[in-house]
Amino acid sequence: MAEMKQQVKEEELEGGSGGKVELTPEERKAEQERIVKRISVELSIPLTKVKAAVSLLDEGNTIPFIARYRKEMTGELDENDLRSIEDKLQYMRGLETRKREVIRLIAEQGKLTDELQAAIEASVKLQEIEDLYRPYRQKRKTRASVAKERGLEPLAAWLLSQPRQGEPLREAERYVDADKGVTTAEEALQGAMDIIAEGIADDAKIRAWVRRHTFEQGVVRTEAKDAKQETVYEMYYAYQEPVKKLPPHRTLAINRAEREDVLRVALDVPNERIHDYIDRQIVRGGTTAPIRDLLVQTIEDAYKRLIAPSIEREVRGELTEKAEEHAIGIFSANLRNLLLQPPVRGHVVLSVDPAFRTGCKLAVVDETGKLLDVAVCYPTAPHNKVAEAEKLIGGLIDKHGAELIVIGNGTASRETEQFIATLISKRKAAGADQERELKYIIVNEAGASVYSASKLAQSEFPSLDVAERSAVSIARRLQDPLAELVKIEPKAIGVGQYQHDVSQKRLEESLSGVVESAVNHVGVDVNTASPSLLSYVAGINATTSKNIVKYREENGKFNDRKALQSVPRLGAKTYEQCIGFIRVLESPNPLDRTPIHPESYGVVDKLCKELGLKLAELGSEAFRAALEAVDTEDVAPKLGVGVPTLRDILDSLLRPGRDPREELPPPIFHTEVLDIDDLKAGMELHGTVRNVIDFGAFVDIGIKNDGLVHISQMSTKFIKHPMDVVSVGDTVTVWVLSVDTKKGRVSLTMRKPD
Repeated sequence: MAEMKQQVKEEELEGGSGGKVELTPEERKAEQERIVKRISVELSIPLTKVKAAVSLLDEGNTIPFIARYRKEMTGELDENDLRSIEDKLQYMRGLETRKREVIRLIAEQGKLTDELQAAIEASVKLQEIEDLYRPYRQKRKTRASVAKERGLEPLAAWLLSQPRQGEPLREAERYVDADKGVTTAEEALQGAMDIIAEGIADDAKIRAWVRRHTFEQGVVRTEAKDAKQETVYEMYYAYQEPVKKLPPHRTLAINRAEREDVLRVALDVPNERIHDYIDRQIVRGGTTAPIRDLLVQTIEDAYKRLIAPSIEREVRGELTEKAEEHAIGIFSANLRNLLLQPPVRGHVVLSVDPAFRTGCKLAVVDETGKLLDVAVCYPTAPHNKVAEAEKLIGGLIDKHGAELIVIGNGTASRETEQFIATLISKRKAAGADQERELKYIIVNEAGASVYSASKLAQSEFPSLDVAERSAVSIARRLQDPLAELVKIEPKAIGVGQYQHDVSQKRLEESLSGVVESAVNHVGVDVNTASPSLLSYVAGINATTSKNIVKYREENGKFNDRKALQSVPRLGAKTYEQCIGFIRVLESPNPLDRTPIHPESYGVVDKLCKELGLKLAELGSEAFRAALEAVDTEDVAPKLGVGVPTLRDILDSLLRPGRDPREELPPPIFHTEVLDIDDLKAGMELHGTVRNVIDFGAFVDIGIKNDGLVHISQMSTKFIKHPMDVVSVGDTVTVWVLSVDTKKGRVSLTMRKPD
């Protein structure tokens, strides 16, 4: 899509977008049918399902709503399928628009043939359209355009006709004209060759072949600009790899090193076959030596000067685009797993935002996340006020009954962890925490500083400074990761690779979709949710989310789902899209606390009558037993509902108030600290996966730096990607492979040693 928008932008600069081509209803319908068929083929999704999904999207329905509440219509397509369809639909509609524009622009030049129009209309990729349009695009001044201005096109045409008789220089003398800037026959001949060279470079068939050949046979080579300079890119100082085998993370690493002026990057391609191929397209058999020699020389010039640099840019651009999409996919998957980490509820939490010089900021929050206390202590260098810090933190624990201590993983994290572990040990020895077991955990604080300096944080905690707000955010991340992390710009949550090297707009779009998916998967309590959380509910935008909170503040808690219809600017369509994902725990209607959409409340009433149940008994053993005995295939027709919808209704009734995150394993808590010097090869440890990347996963095993499990150490079987085995937040058993205490690196394995 980015490439398409750039092409359209260039066209607007050329002044060629003034006559937009409008379609008749019949033409638009035919175009829609073509697009739907292509999407079906390319995504291998049945045509009927694609057609239904496109229709629902065009009606303004959101993807979470379609995936959850329109399963019968789409044949139970999931969110991933629907997002793929939406992306393809957007791309292909843009493609069709571009086709019409290109046809119009060429027609306005009087150069459109039936054959060319058919080729444009048959194109399935933007690159194919642009290759066909290339000869007709208005260009900046070139050697060929200058030669054309000097009237040398007939000479170029004569050379291309490859006459069996005639001397090139003698023919060129006819075009010598000092007034036009052609002073010699040699100049005329060179101008004609420039025109031919540009024509060869603009030939769609030739460009397509050269592009394929470059992908198949090209080699990316890198070398250091200063081999003595120490950088993280040293493996690329003298490196080469075939284009078709270059993995995405290496593409992005090479691009970054090139931008930082560390590497020179070149794309080498064997050009003999390229010259031979172009020669077969241009030079006819039996062409006389003088003309043949000139054409071969022109072909070499066309490739070296015009085609090769252009194709190299295109190939590297395509490599980058694929690498960016891959990196965004990795980041998106990691983000979703992070957002869906199980909440740790029902505990008073003391949070520590570690630091050296400025001290550790402390915050205590109650079981609901309400701030109870803030303070600062200085247990780390350069102050080392350990006794004073122990007294302060111990007092906060006793005063508020804190059971869990959360430490951010930023600067001074491990030094602070050592201090906290020692404090817990001392309190245990003194019998201070007999009624509860005091534990600690380290959480990823990525993005906490972004949140703490935001307007949202300022409005939530106007009397706190930035570091104190950060401490509160760290505590709440443990209690409800999703509710807290949605307050932060998704790309600021560091669970990706090379996220700063990809298209930031595309990254933002993808990550926003991930957050939206996670929020709607869990559901939102409308009476406690922040505007940030509400804004990700299907159908609700930032303005509507603020209106909901404002209405709640002015009128008190919502008593049921229907009450949301009174919120300003929350219309019927928005209500339809969002209401199934909204929970009203205070409602007298128990269905308002479930994912069941109000449009299905009547179905639930019929189901209860069919089974002889009362909705007031929801949650009882008898109610549950009756539901478990339901044959969905048999009962669905009686209720006038589809089997998928009935299945979801039964699931919601069987587990009312269920939070899907609670089914995941809880995080690992600690009472004592582990040092890198304690590690030995073969030692068994339990850790938490913090990040998953192309070549492995980083696991928090309780030391200063996360250990790396390389992809080769994840399984005894071959795996394509680490995500086939682990996800962010997983609790894993690992064994120490090797320890580099000097660099602070630990290599781990998930393959149990013999």
